[in-house]
Amino acid sequence: MADDGGSSGRLRRELGVLPPGDIRNCLVALADDESLMGRLFQHRFADGDLSGHPFGNLFLAALAEVTGDFDTAVQECSRVLKIRGSVLPSTLQHVRLWAERESGEEVCGETNIAAGVGACRRVWLDPAPEAHAPAVESILDADLVVLGPGSLFTSVLPHLAVPAIADALARTRAVRAYVCNVMTQPGETDGFSASRHVGRILDAVPGGLDVAVVHDGPLDPAAVRRYEAEGQAVVDLDAAAVEALGVRVWRADLAEETSVVRHDPTALAAVLMDVAREAGGFPAPG
Repeated sequence: MADDGGSSGRLRRELGVLPPGDIRNCLVALADDESLMGRLFQHRFADGDLSGHPFGNLFLAALAEVTGDFDTAVQECSRVLKIRGSVLPSTLQHVRLWAERESGEEVCGETNIAAGVGACRRVWLDPAPEAHAPAVESILDADLVVLGPGSLFTSVLPHLAVPAIADALARTRAVRAYVCNVMTQPGETDGFSASRHVGRILDAVPGGLDVAVVHDGPLDPAAVRRYEAEGQAVVDLDAAAVEALGVRVWRADLAEETSVVRHDPTALAAVLMDVAREAGGFPAPG
């Protein structure tokens, strides 16, 4: 909800709406893979004044204006796309994301943070927002809460900068799992090991993690070299240091067998179900 780049940033500045881009992606992810509406929502205009805008962003912005409420717009889009589950913003307030780098430099704006140089130490939101109550309730009622994978300082930690969201994560009886990134990210996690990723989450929510899911397996050497040329490195799996923080390490081969270093969604889903069953005490299927 602090996105200020691309189409979302333009719509925030020009129309004063909350950023729809990440909400749109979540809605489409929960829609039928073959849904024409899902593909339509992801269609990005290539020419004219609408160049760069996905149709779904414009649809959400229009619905928010018509209904006068962004949350109602998200619910109506959920019905249009016939999604499984629900998408809940962490806050419905206009906020700006700030970060402090390890050098002490303070940077404002998600885009500027990601485009900068040097690892970050912490992030916060301005103004300090109230949480969206249904999001808090869902965290408290959950069996499994998953953080990540995603940019640590611009995708994961901003939600925990909403005080009531952080409090709910601390109080929930759910199994709390963090999916650690496979590669570091320039301008955010330069030089970070797995334990430093986990440590930043625990700084935001002391005692707020039970399990760290980490990739432990081969990676395509050519792909790793390409990433290294762009300032990214494989996240060092310092399992003993993670467990010294009181967080269980769950190792698995999670990388896709492609030239892009990222999690395989099917493999990750299977591992997260195993985490929920074993750590949460749920029975296996059948």
